[in-house]
Amino acid sequence: MNAVARILEWPRDVVEENPLAPWSSALWDSATLARVTGGSASSDFTVSGVEIDSRDVQAGDLFFALKGETMDGHRFVEGAFAKGAAAVVVDRPVAGPHILVADTTQALEQLGAAARERSRGPIIGVTGSVGKTGVKEAIFEALDRASRGDAHRSVKSYNNHVGVPLSLARMPARARFGIFEMGMNHAGEIAALTRQVRPNVAVITTIAPAHIEMLGSMEAIADAKAEIFEGLEAGGTAVIPADSPYFNRLKETAQAAGAEVVSFGKARDADVRLLDAVPAIGGGSLVTIDMGDRRVCYTVAAPGEHHVINSLAVMAAVRAVKGDLGAAGVALAEMGGLPGRGARLQVDVPGGKALLIDESYNANPASMRATLEQLGRTPAHRRIAVLGAMKELGSHGPDYHAALAGPIGEAGVDFAVLVGEEMAPLAQALTQALEGRGNSGELGKSAGLPLGKAVPFAHCLTVREAIDALREFGLERDDVILVKGSNSVGLASLVNALDKQEG
Repeated sequence: MNAVARILEWPRDVVEENPLAPWSSALWDSATLARVTGGSASSDFTVSGVEIDSRDVQAGDLFFALKGETMDGHRFVEGAFAKGAAAVVVDRPVAGPHILVADTTQALEQLGAAARERSRGPIIGVTGSVGKTGVKEAIFEALDRASRGDAHRSVKSYNNHVGVPLSLARMPARARFGIFEMGMNHAGEIAALTRQVRPNVAVITTIAPAHIEMLGSMEAIADAKAEIFEGLEAGGTAVIPADSPYFNRLKETAQAAGAEVVSFGKARDADVRLLDAVPAIGGGSLVTIDMGDRRVCYTVAAPGEHHVINSLAVMAAVRAVKGDLGAAGVALAEMGGLPGRGARLQVDVPGGKALLIDESYNANPASMRATLEQLGRTPAHRRIAVLGAMKELGSHGPDYHAALAGPIGEAGVDFAVLVGEEMAPLAQALTQALEGRGNSGELGKSAGLPLGKAVPFAHCLTVREAIDALREFGLERDDVILVKGSNSVGLASLVNALDKQEG
């Protein structure tokens, strides 16, 4: 059967033998819910979805009334029913269809475990300091295309102790593939998540100084990410970055867990090796890779070398689950940036349009450098960088922020807007470069900038101030505006303001 036929082949209906997973349009029924959670059902019902936020409930959903440190989901049960919830999971009787359990959070974990137990296809787990959401989405698009809609993945960034069991609980019995993202702030967190996901393939995108405030060192970050191998099913595959300084550390941990190791990157001995990447017509990159027994050529729509390298991890994971590489190539060619993670927006400015690159969801030193490098390669009338503080860097923060002066200068940035108190060391570095204009021929050298390059900037403490600074600077036709920072800085509202020209 050729590649096109495999992509178009529709899976035949099968008789589901697992008692937890009758083949039907319903996701869960009340009898199964009661059995797997150890609870009791108030009546017979079926549900078509699972939700933990009453604001997002849709008709037919099962709403879990979770309890947090400051919030009790039981307060929103009536609201969930008003929005069409078919039933709720609660720890006290309520009016309306429900499952009564001792602990709603534990019940969600039990339901996630039941969904994993009844799954009939391979499961892929993805983690890493940078790029895990994009890689997860690309793997999903590839496998969903090849399976004609029978792939499932965690949505948004549902990658923590609540998001992972929720994503598992939403997985239909018919799913032929499952792709789940796992994140962490502290050691031990991914170990707990991977034991729930029990992946057949575990992917680590890269190791970078994200969360170094909590973990203390790069080695500790690598070890925390490598916890994903602890949950690997027997005979599983570990997909790891060959170019990482921590490659051997990751490889040894994976092998100790009994995994088959597949490496990806530029390294000569990488199992999935980048041979060439050139600009593609219409943007992005035309990529050629060596997979050992074959060479594969495909297009990556998202521009930037980091997206090219991530595509190798996608190809490695798809092949590990015997997916279709042709479908993966098509998916990578069609996938642009995600909102907050590289989406490219044309925004109105005086005289025409400007390009807005939305990287507002996350930032760490590695991703900042990669994104600024790509900004420097992007044709522009002027390049404007709106950079928010990088969080969770601890005592390393001042040095990491100040070190961005070099990449800013190398990118040819014409104006920078720095947002957050943590940006003060970078503001100081850029100030030194500007003050050197009249004092020395070695302009910007002390700030780590290229000789002859000083970058005008504004340092703002709030997003509102940043919006005003941009408007005072004045955006023009064919400008390129990069917006990047940690999510808690709130730069998404700046993106929204520019996109909709809101005040």
